[in-house]
Formats: sequence, structure tokens, C-alpha cells
Amino acid sequence: MHAKRKDPPAALLVRAVNWLGDAVLTTPALSAVREAFPAARIVLAARHLVAELFRHHPDVDEILVYDKAGTHSGAAGMLRMAAELRRRRFDVALLLQNAFDAALLAFLAGVPERMGYATDGRRLLLTQAIPVTEETRRLHHAEYYLRLVAGLGIHLPASPRMRLRVTREETDAMEERLSSLGIPKGKRILGINPGATYGSAKRWFPDRFAAVTDVLSEEWGASVVLMGSVPERPLAEEIEAAMRQTPLNLAGRTTVRELMALLSLCSFLVTNDSGPMHIAAALGVPLAAIFGPTDWRTTSPWTDKARIVRVGVDCSPCMLRECNRGHECMLGVTAEMVVAAARELFPESPREAG
Repeated sequence: MHAKRKDPPAALLVRAVNWLGDAVLTTPALSAVREAFPAARIVLAARHLVAELFRHHPDVDEILVYDKAGTHSGAAGMLRMAAELRRRRFDVALLLQNAFDAALLAFLAGVPERMGYATDGRRLLLTQAIPVTEETRRLHHAEYYLRLVAGLGIHLPASPRMRLRVTREETDAMEERLSSLGIPKGKRILGINPGATYGSAKRWFPDRFAAVTDVLSEEWGASVVLMGSVPERPLAEEIEAAMRQTPLNLAGRTTVRELMALLSLCSFLVTNDSGPMHIAAALGVPLAAIFGPTDWRTTSPWTDKARIVRVGVDCSPCMLRECNRGHECMLGVTAEMVVAAARELFPESPREAG
């Protein structure tokens, strides 16, 4: 980016990735861009849920929702979004998303400099294409995005880190809500995230989540909060029914911003490989993450406050959404293993909420 421009960009468009977890892992790269161009107006184009994630983020000046399921659906919708972007006269488009669609949108919007990885057949639409090697593909996803911005000539910070922002008003509102539901301010909270959007193969078993929760909540004197999306509420209800104590079940009852506030108040999180796992890691929450079919080397929580719990089986990581081998990788993870992993972090956790 520096090599091509005499002056820093005044207006910079960033096309965000589409999944919450991946979006969290782009935040170190986004921070490097902000540090390189402190005076630039950085505008993020993102799907609705990812847009919510980045609301109040210190490295973003404005967010544009790219609603491909509604206003911006189909060819006419893309042209509508491109026209909106064209009016803003961006100097540079940084495409964190790997898809052809991202490059096409920036091209149609007339952004003169379009930068990203040379993926998905879009090299000709980019003015600066960073090649993807086998070594690049093996990087942890956070480092993959950092490698992209480094390839564009942007200096990386010595100690890059993930960053999300939850406002004081949001945490206060969540504390009031929890208090009204029986969890007073300052009470230790053990968060349980049993879902995973990618597919059922990533989900550990409700009875084992319940067993871990019973042990740790009693040891730590913690209240238990179950969380997740609307489709994951039945899964949370299975855990609730299997537990000895009564948890607070908020699965399907929080927005993205409310989930972030809730996670920020957790003393500890037990979770599958998922978006909430990465959000918690970015917020500094200690956690135990259960991995099965996905690759812990590329999508593990990017923090030293996490323990990965997994077993080595010959088919893992298979990256399948649905298991066709009897869930060997998940069956091998016992409740005792997860409890032991949580106890390893006990000197640092569970931290007191607030």
C-alpha cells in the first residue's frame, strides 16, 4: 500500500469477513491498518451480525451493512451497494474477505486501489494481489490476516492482539438484567456455550457439559449462564435438564452486543470452537475450548488464557459439518479432561466479574 501511494489514503474501505469468529481474528490486522493510517476514515462493509460485533470498535469510523439477504440481494442489490460506495469516493479497498464477490463489489464501486489475497479467481480484479502459499494456508487465521496487511507494506505492531469493545452502558445493562434474574453484581459467572454455527460435528455432548458445569460451579461458587443462538436453545435446555443446580438459560435471548456484554462479565467460559469462543478470547475471558473436527492449529482461541481440549484420532481435523465416523473425536473428550483444563487456569480464574 505504501509502495503505490505518495500520500496516505483519506478514505479506506474494509470488506469484513462473514463469520463472527473469523471477524474477531481480523482485529489485529485491522488495528495495524489504523496505526498505519491514523488520519484515514476507515469504513467497514459487513453483514449484519459482523456489523454489530464492530459497533463501537476504536479502529472503525463507520459501518455499512451489506445486506445480501435483503436490500443488497442479487445483481441489482450488489449494484445498489456499489453505487453507495462509489458516492463515498474511497481511495483504497482492503478485502479481508477472500471471496470473488468482495473484489467485484470494490471494482464496481470504482475504488482505484483494491487489495487482498489472490483467492477465488479474483486476481484480475485486484490492483495489488497477495499470493496465497501452502505456508500461508497453514497459518493461524489471526496470523493469516496479519500476513495480508504486512504484504501490503503495513508495519505490524510488536505484540499484535485482538480487540473488541463493550461499552460501560452495555455492561451495566447486562448486570442489571442478570441481577433481576437472580445473579447479583460481582457474583462469579461460569459461562457455558454449547453451540457452534458451523455444524453439529463441532458440538460436544449436553450431558458432559452438564457434568463439567456441576463440578466447576460448586468448586468456584459460581452462577451458571447458558448462552447461544435461537436454534441452540433446545441444546441449552438439555444441559439445563441434566444439571443438579438451576442455571440461567439465556440461549436465544441475547443480541450480538448483549452476548458480548455477557461474555465480558464471565469469570470463565466452557465452549465449543465457535464465534463466542473467539469473542471471549478477545475480551480476555479465561476459557476451556473443546475441539473435534476443526483444526485447532488455525482456529484456536488466540490468547494465553485458553486451554484446548481434544484427542488425537486419525480422521481429525476432517472439517466436516456432520460426522460420518461416530463422533470419535468428540466422544474421546471426557468431562474430567475439561474440568482438569479449567483447573489449570485456576490461578488466573475465575476472575471476579466487573
